[in-house]
Amino acid sequence: MSIENIIRNHTATVGVIGLGYVGLPLVRAFHQAGFKTLGLDVDDRKVQALRRGENYLQHLGTDFVKEMVASGRFNATSDLSELGKPDAIIVCVPTPLGKHLEPDLSYIEQTTDAIAATLRPGQLIVLESTTYPGTTRLVMQPRLDARGLKCGSDYFLAFSPEREDPGRKDHQTQTIPKLVGGIDARSGELAVMLYSQAIKKVIPVSSAEVAESAKLLENIYRAVNIALVNEMKVVLERMGIDIWEVVDAASTKPFGFQAFYPGPGLGGHCIPIDPYYLTWRAKEVGLPTRFIELAGEVNHNMPDYVVQRVALALNQRSKSVNNARVLVLGLAYKPNIDDVRESPSFELIEKLTALGAKVDYNDPHVPRTHHMRHFGDLNMSSVELTAKSLASYDCVLIATHHAAYDWQMVADHAQLIVDSRGVMRNVKVDPAKLVSA
Repeated sequence: MSIENIIRNHTATVGVIGLGYVGLPLVRAFHQAGFKTLGLDVDDRKVQALRRGENYLQHLGTDFVKEMVASGRFNATSDLSELGKPDAIIVCVPTPLGKHLEPDLSYIEQTTDAIAATLRPGQLIVLESTTYPGTTRLVMQPRLDARGLKCGSDYFLAFSPEREDPGRKDHQTQTIPKLVGGIDARSGELAVMLYSQAIKKVIPVSSAEVAESAKLLENIYRAVNIALVNEMKVVLERMGIDIWEVVDAASTKPFGFQAFYPGPGLGGHCIPIDPYYLTWRAKEVGLPTRFIELAGEVNHNMPDYVVQRVALALNQRSKSVNNARVLVLGLAYKPNIDDVRESPSFELIEKLTALGAKVDYNDPHVPRTHHMRHFGDLNMSSVELTAKSLASYDCVLIATHHAAYDWQMVADHAQLIVDSRGVMRNVKVDPAKLVSA
């Protein structure tokens, strides 16, 4: 039976490689659509947890993994030799940066080689990992073609950018519109058909390159606008003007303005990383991306600015940052989730520690640190947050505005508060102990 027929009648097996913040919600979406699903990940701890019916991503809820396992239509494995079993394979692996901000495609390359080793006629492969335009065609296709099969007739290849936003309540995987671009027309048609079975709205584009570029534009748009408001924050702070009130005021305009908010730096897998994929590719074709690179520079400097504000605030109170006790509130990169990927809190902790501060953190969603690509494992655990503990620190630095925090308790008992998120504006607090950052 053809790949088209088994997609239409939901008898196809859908395999997802990479069971993280993108891959696991995708497995759930196709399982809920009635497909047999296979999750693959090189991290055997994730695989074993899923087999036990346990979910390790808090924001997705608790019961759906148990339901998938009980259905008999889901399995998880770390054995990539099983890649010949799925009829459709969706690749959701990391695309980090190297130490010189160059794209690191090693995960895509290794995964593609594993797919090629078992590639069979009729399989559909879709890349979801964010990358520079041309990756699907120039990096993946040659590796798959080496198997001896022809793309567009023997096997099919497309790109569909992930658009996950962990913790968001108004959208989930099934309701976020899906862009799909094929290496060729037939590959695009089949990929659109596949996603249409599980996603409410699927939007075909003319090529994989268009879909790859659209994803970069989405994230660069955010990065540039965040850089703009971060730069304004620094300038307006020097003028004694409240950036948060300025953004609120500008937001009253019903057209031509979208609110972006400053912070201590960029976090998450997308915004701090993706723009550099385009700047690197642009250099390959001999063109500069000055605007994007400037935005990256502004955002990259924000942790330094926040640390400087902490040091200055302590100094004005006759305290040195050296040996000062600092509590960082929030380790996750955004509120109300446990996602710490690229979180600026790690850099804040690292920089303050380098200056001699004794740093602790509290995060109700992140009980302990784990190994990170850039920071290793800080070997820290979230400390208890009480009135007594707050009062014991020389400075409380607000890095993430979790809804679980009792901000009035923070205002009442902290000796000094450095607020990088503007959360204390609507809290009754002694202005003498509040510093914006």
